[in-house]
Amino acid sequence: MTLKPKVLIVDDETAILKFLRPALEANGYDVESAGTVADAKRLIASGAPDLVVLDLGLPDGDGKDVIRGVREWSDTPIIVLSARDREAEKISALDLGADDYVNKPFGVGELLARIRAATRHRMQRQDETAVLKIGDLEIDSVRHRVLRSGSEVKLTPKEFELLSFLARHAGKVITHRQILTAVWGPAHTEDTQYLRVYVGQLRQKIETQPDDPQIVLTEPGIGYRIKSE
Repeated sequence: MTLKPKVLIVDDETAILKFLRPALEANGYDVESAGTVADAKRLIASGAPDLVVLDLGLPDGDGKDVIRGVREWSDTPIIVLSARDREAEKISALDLGADDYVNKPFGVGELLARIRAATRHRMQRQDETAVLKIGDLEIDSVRHRVLRSGSEVKLTPKEFELLSFLARHAGKVITHRQILTAVWGPAHTEDTQYLRVYVGQLRQKIETQPDDPQIVLTEPGIGYRIKSE
């Protein structure tokens, strides 16, 4: 018998739980719930969920404390589901290690798509190979080579490093700061215009229509997401 993936919903709103639980169960997930920071940390540690859907406004603290604590020891995917729609809140949660951020009110179809993307990404990390595939792109980290539909794409070393970093986190929103720190180092965390130039150059080489990108997607004001299929 195949085990169903387990999702932990961390939210103190009863209406959210009543809405989400049947929707997730109907799509093949086992569902647990927690209403506080303390209960969330305990259940993540003891229950080993496959994914966490996390509200930030909890009665005993900020949901970002859950992200901060969990990321000290676990890579369990965390999707923030919150009414806090300020850009700074999103960036803070993502920089702490959340995999995605969905605003309330939300559509269950969108949330399910984000859950699928986050779980695929985790499986890719657990079964990582030398060659990453994104659509018709093949990224060979050993030979430092990129193929598009079987034809080689010539990238500079820094363009290759940028693409490889995004591909390793396919389906996940990566903030400007996270990308700049990983690819250029801590001294360049504020060089967002520099990053935009490189993303533009990369799109010219790997996108069919660079002005309408379908691989490297922009999350306005936050960062980038590379498609996960």
